[in-house]
Amino acid sequence: MPAEPSDPTGDDGVDQLGYAEAVAELEQILAELDGDDVDVDRLAERVRRAAELVRLCRRRLDTARVEVDRIVADLEAVATPDGDEPDGDEPEGLFAAEG
Repeated sequence: MPAEPSDPTGDDGVDQLGYAEAVAELEQILAELDGDDVDVDRLAERVRRAAELVRLCRRRLDTARVEVDRIVADLEAVATPDGDEPDGDEPEGLFAAEG
């Protein structure tokens, strides 16, 4: 049976992984590379895969950071619709207690 064609993008499906899956696989690779019986014939392949996983994790973290910043900015806009900075003495905006 012929081998399956490799992914033309070269990422071997890494973009399909979730962050936690990527980190788990990266930890597995690192443990493998840290072991005493490293398969030299697969060394470059494993390092390449680890680099792909690191890039994926960085992209996911960057995306999450941008999204969190946007959400926080939206919350701040709701909390201070007139542009005044809250003075910290009383809860304002979204978190204000009804009274």
